This record gives sequence, C-alpha cells and structure tokens, in this order.
Amino acid sequence: MRAVLKPYALPAMGALGGLAWGCGLRGFMTQVTKDPSVVTWSGTFAWILAPSVVTGLLLGWAEHLRRTTADSRWRWLVLSPFVFALVLVVDVVRHGSTLQGGVGGGTVGVPAFGVIGAYAIAGRRPWFRATCGLVAMSVVPIWALTATGIGGPSLGLDQPKGLWVALYYWTFLAVLMIACAIPLRIASKSPEVPDMLEQGSTFRKG
Repeated sequence: MRAVLKPYALPAMGALGGLAWGCGLRGFMTQVTKDPSVVTWSGTFAWILAPSVVTGLLLGWAEHLRRTTADSRWRWLVLSPFVFALVLVVDVVRHGSTLQGGVGGGTVGVPAFGVIGAYAIAGRRPWFRATCGLVAMSVVPIWALTATGIGGPSLGLDQPKGLWVALYYWTFLAVLMIACAIPLRIASKSPEVPDMLEQGSTFRKG
C-alpha cells in the first residue's frame, strides 16, 4: 500500500528542488558572463533563488493536486516559472527598462521554453505538441550558434568548457520542461466516470 504524504510534503520537496535548480542556474550564469560575476543580495537571492523556490513550490503543489484531484483548472500552474518575470517589474522601477544587463530576456525566455517544452511532453493536441517539440529543441542549435557571442571563444562546442556549459544549459532547460509538465498531467473528471471516493462509498454500502 502506497504511503500517503502530508499535503505540504510535495510542495516542500518542490521548493527544495527549485532552490537546487536556482543555485545551479546561478552557477551557469557565472560561466557565461564575460565580466567577473558578482553575487549580491538582490541579484542572486531576490531575483534568482527566491523565484526558483516559489516556482518549485508551485510545481510541487501541482504534483500534490495531480495525485489528489481531478480538476483541470489547476493546469494553469504550468505557468509557474513566469514568477521569474517579476524581476521585470523591479527592473522597470529601478532603470526604466526591462533589458538592461540581459535581465528581461532571460526572465521571459527561460520560463517560455519551460512551458513550451512542457506542452510538448504532456499536451493534448498532437499537432501542437509536435510544434512545441520543435520549438523546444531549437534551444540546441540556438545555443550552439550564439554561445561564443555571449561568453567568448571558450564557449565554442569544440572546447571542453564550451561543451560542458552547453550540456549544463540544455539539461537545465530539460529539467525545467519536465517539471513544468506536471500540471498538464492533472486529470479531468469525466462525467461518465464516478469519483473514486464515490465508488468506494458505493462498494462499502453494497
């Protein structure tokens, strides 16, 4: 018999996974910048680690809902990574721009690829899943073609560091896509099929 987890267990595990993912993402950023990377309270903790924790918590909650409910309305949690886009609000207030230092592009682009890849994995329309799959896979050639322009010659795929960083990037995005697919797996309750609790109640009465 499968053990029943407390309602907070999966969100807590998701938050921990999100923190680990965010720490890794921050490490990736240190490898691709041409300038020395500076760790700050706002830049690292408020703009990267905190959104990572919240995103992980929401996706962990989605897994809890997937196991305990059949309400497809919760599939909107697939958009959880866009918590990172809150950075744009801060950037607008502080600088009057959303793209200074590459802040805007990353906080929208990474979540967007996560959501697109999630639909490719667990979407419900085959033709749209195929389209999303092609878009999600485009991260491979896009990075291969732009890496040296971002971080210099050492990020070329013919260099040990370049290949390592490329794998770093691709696998981190893949993990995000897989995690974002969780909400899309929340089932819809079919009107023809009684709820499992109702079935159990009927069985006991019989």
